[in-house]
Amino acid sequence: MLKTDTLPAQKKAEPAWDLELSSKHKLLDFNLKELIQYRDLIWLFIKRDFATQYKQTILGPIWYIVQPLVTTVINTFIFGNLAKIGTDGVPYLLFYFAGTMLWTFFTNSLNASAGTFSNNQAIFSKVYFPRLAVVISNLTSTALKLLIQFACLVVFWIYYLIIGQKVFPSPLALLFPFLILWIGLLGTGMGMIISSLTTKYRDLNHLLGFGLNLAMYITPVVYPLSEAPAKFSWLFYLNPVSAPIELFRIWFYGAGYVPPLMTLLSLGMTFLFLFIGLILFNRNERTFVDVI
Repeated sequence: MLKTDTLPAQKKAEPAWDLELSSKHKLLDFNLKELIQYRDLIWLFIKRDFATQYKQTILGPIWYIVQPLVTTVINTFIFGNLAKIGTDGVPYLLFYFAGTMLWTFFTNSLNASAGTFSNNQAIFSKVYFPRLAVVISNLTSTALKLLIQFACLVVFWIYYLIIGQKVFPSPLALLFPFLILWIGLLGTGMGMIISSLTTKYRDLNHLLGFGLNLAMYITPVVYPLSEAPAKFSWLFYLNPVSAPIELFRIWFYGAGYVPPLMTLLSLGMTFLFLFIGLILFNRNERTFVDVI
C-alpha cells in the first residue's frame, strides 16, 4: 500500500486589522460635509426667522430700517444737540446710523447664538441635524438684516454727497464684507460661549441684556474714539467691538483713527472667542438636553 504525503491545506489569507485608538470626543468635532448636506435646512431656518419675526405686522420688514432710524434720531437729539459731542466732522445722521447699525448687528448675532440651546430645546430633543446649522442660519439672517440697513445708509450717504458734504469713502470700503464677517464671528463666538454656559447657569440670561446695555457706552457708537476720555482708553482696547465700528467710519467717511494695536487685539479676541465657543458648543450639544 502506497503512502502519499498529503500537503496541509493552505489557510485562507485573513484580513489584516489596523487598530486605531482615539478619544471618544474630539476637541473640535464638526463635519463640514454634513453641514453642506443640510444646507436646505439652514435656508429653511433663515426663511423661518424672517417670516416669524414680523408676521402679522403692518410694516413688516420695514421695521429693520425703522428701529435703527428712530434710535439715530434720539441719539442725534441727546448726544449731538444737547450734549454737543463731536462726530469728527461726520453728519449726525450718517455717524449715529452707522454706529447703531453695526452695534445692533453685533448684539443680534450674540443674542441669537446665546439662545441656541434654550430656544431650540424642543426640536433638538426630537430630530437630529447638525446643531451648528442653527448657529449658521442665525448669523446669516442677521447679516441679511444688516445689509437692508446698509442699503438705507447708502441712500443717506448719497444725499449728503449731493448737497456737498465731504464724506468720501476710501478704497478700503470694499472690505466691508470682511467687516461684516469680523463683527458677526465675534458676536457668534461670544454667543456660543454664553449659550453653553446658560445650560447650567440660567442667571446669565438675565445678565446678558444688562451687560450689553452697559457695554454700548464703552463702544464708539454714539461718539468717536477721539472723544473718549484718555484715562479710560484701556477699556476701548479691551472692547473688541470698538475697532471694527471705528474702522467702518474711517473707510466710508474718511474720519476717525484706530490704533493698529487695537485692531490686532480685536482680531485676536475674535478668533479666541470663536475657538473657545466652538469647543464649548461641541461639548454641550450632546448633553444639554439632559441638563436643561
